[in-house]
Amino acid sequence: MKFQGKSTRKYTGGRLIRQRGKKKFELGGEPANTHLGETIRRTVKKLGGQPKVRLLRGRNAIVTDPATKTSKTVKIETVTGNPANIHYVRRNIVTKGSIIKTEIGNARVTNRPGQEGSINAVLISSTA
Repeated sequence: MKFQGKSTRKYTGGRLIRQRGKKKFELGGEPANTHLGETIRRTVKKLGGQPKVRLLRGRNAIVTDPATKTSKTVKIETVTGNPANIHYVRRNIVTKGSIIKTEIGNARVTNRPGQEGSINAVLISSTA
């Protein structure tokens, strides 16, 4: 499904007829769908030639504890919740806003792993 580009409706609700097809630069890329597993990163070229790192698989997360204001790298055990898609939980796909279970407790992912190449999270409940 490709939904990128201009809307097919006017602000009044009327339909707009496309004058041309979509150009290559108007199309979006495939989603990274970051899974849990041995770390795999891919570098893709952005518009303008700058590189973007996609995290395809990741095992560790940088988790910040808001109580102590410290961060540490911990192992991710599983994905326990994902507001983007309920089916991402059983497939262990990590997106922004995902709830992950780590060694030190549950954490919420605060960045976009498929766009930035790493998993950053904030601790929401600790097991200690």
